[in-house]
Amino acid sequence: RSFQGPASVRMEQKVVAVIVLFLTLSLGFCSSHTYVLDDKAGLGRVFDGIGGLSGGGVSSACFYLLPEPYRSQILDYLFKPNFGASLHILKVEIGGDAQTTDGTEPSHMHYENDENYFRGYEWWLMKEAKKRNPNITLIGLPWAFPGWVGHGKNWPYDFPDITAAYVVNWILGAKQFHDLDIQYVGIWNERNYDSKYIKVLRNMLDKVGLTGVGIIAADGDWSIANSMIVDPYLNESVEVIGAHYPGTNTVMEALKTQKKLWSSEDYSTFNDEVGGGCWARILNQNYVNGNMTATISWNLVASYYEELPFGRDGLMTAEEPWSGNYVVESPIWITAHTTQFTQPGWTYLQTVGHLAQGGSYVALTDGKGNLTVVIETMTHDHSVCIRPPLPPFNVTFQNATFQLKGSFASIKELQVWRSQFNFKTKKPSFFEKLTPLKLLDGTFTLNLAEDELYTLTTITKGQKGSYPDPPPSARFPKVYKDDFNVGNPPFSEAPNFADQTGVFEYYINLTDPGPHVFTLRQVVTERPITWVSDADQTISVIGDYQWQNLMVTCDVFMESVKTGGVFIAARVDKGGQSVRSAKGVFFWVFADGTYKVTNDLAGQTVLAEGQSGTQAYGWHTLSLTVKGQYASGQLNGYPLWKNAVVLTPKNGWAAIGTHSYELAQFDNFAVVAE
Repeated sequence: RSFQGPASVRMEQKVVAVIVLFLTLSLGFCSSHTYVLDDKAGLGRVFDGIGGLSGGGVSSACFYLLPEPYRSQILDYLFKPNFGASLHILKVEIGGDAQTTDGTEPSHMHYENDENYFRGYEWWLMKEAKKRNPNITLIGLPWAFPGWVGHGKNWPYDFPDITAAYVVNWILGAKQFHDLDIQYVGIWNERNYDSKYIKVLRNMLDKVGLTGVGIIAADGDWSIANSMIVDPYLNESVEVIGAHYPGTNTVMEALKTQKKLWSSEDYSTFNDEVGGGCWARILNQNYVNGNMTATISWNLVASYYEELPFGRDGLMTAEEPWSGNYVVESPIWITAHTTQFTQPGWTYLQTVGHLAQGGSYVALTDGKGNLTVVIETMTHDHSVCIRPPLPPFNVTFQNATFQLKGSFASIKELQVWRSQFNFKTKKPSFFEKLTPLKLLDGTFTLNLAEDELYTLTTITKGQKGSYPDPPPSARFPKVYKDDFNVGNPPFSEAPNFADQTGVFEYYINLTDPGPHVFTLRQVVTERPITWVSDADQTISVIGDYQWQNLMVTCDVFMESVKTGGVFIAARVDKGGQSVRSAKGVFFWVFADGTYKVTNDLAGQTVLAEGQSGTQAYGWHTLSLTVKGQYASGQLNGYPLWKNAVVLTPKNGWAAIGTHSYELAQFDNFAVVAE
């Protein structure tokens, strides 16, 4: 550009330009920092692994229903070493017959004199994980308990011997019937931990030979550390202090115990790219900030109806067993940055920390010369987790030089894996293998942009596994029926039904020589112990949440004389923790010979009612038709009521259920939706 004006002005402009250039270069140089990775002064804490949690009701319920080969492909992405997430840990819910976030999981002991170690899908899931990774760590945690454990109270610890025996039986059953060794068991702590129960559980585990099973307490916050400091027996009973959603921070009291510290439940964030950024940040910073040596994602795989609470809050998504579709989301590859190049038993270096311009780095070694370094530069807005609130921070472009010292000084080459979120272009690149990096005098430099993740490692076995694309996504079939005629079901639950309160299981009715030998039965007869505000009724939902106009038909059989009641429903608008306030169109019949049509599960808003002639221990066929703002119902093929006005909700699931926690059977369920 040519300058106009006197020579002095032109000279002044040139000086300003030189100063600007100098400042720009200076700022660039200031963003370059050197970080030493050294084991000379000793090492940090032992790494215990990265894991996923199958629990919270139906979080994996759709997953096991997927047809092959897609089901096995998902299992490979989750558990197969050097393929996908390559998880080190699998934590599962010990089912308690109760709503625990998105649904209910069946207990191994519905009643005090009942034991069955083949209910639910968690046994199958643990075996499949173990099949792929024999070294995987298995953890059980009861999120709720059958009502009999509390002897009528919504609290499981007034009778600690009973509760401990219930949990120990599950661990013993895992070994006896499935050859599964459970390494840890968690303590239910949604309201408060109970020190006496923890000691009783430790003592009972030891008495039956389960000395190697560690207790994680209190699977909530860090508060148990205060009690452990002043109670030596409690401190001795607990192997791991586990916190939920700790925000990457621990407390001084937990550190004083010198116990392992874990984020025993974390993430729970929608699995888009921001969710992947959340996971990338906390996997590093849980150790950098909080000395936590394991992080476990809730949930393992988002495999439940997306409109239930916390839809798609999993490492990957597999919510359509009817189509076979699944999606390998970004958290799978974020996990791989750590899991494919470390193993439980490796040790963190003491030289870990934050980058000068934002982000963090960790380094781990196997003690045999191998080194893995994981670096993340996630910005605030692109790494927000669902909880807790994330304080503001800044991340900017920077040059980072790493100097290897101690036993690592002789390393000449590192393998490089990179993920770039590329939020501006919306063209992310995950877990990309780059050209190996040659080190000069144990030194390497990286140009780190915002929202990147790097792994530099001596391990050469990494792989970005892949399969052909699964089938395309599809809506739930508009015409659906199930007669439950499964003589030897692989799982105790019927496909596609998501139990929200109560447990609906396959049942062989040997007293019925007619067409209803194989049925679906609601088996929970006492309100379970749970932290969720669950419903007073039992309910299982099914179908497409967008359904508006549909006909639901089902045969029903009440087993409670006079007091029994069952329903079929359409347009059910809520589930999970909100199921108590669910609305829809509910068609009830009762064993006292009456019927009722309500606009809500609680039965408070009555649209129609009258005499039905229904009774217990007899089969009845119910049919509910909802179209526009009108609903009609049939009993045994004859109109019972019609043109009830339904203004809201406009759409929702179909459902079946009972008036209370009572035995009842269902058969020949069918839906026809427009």
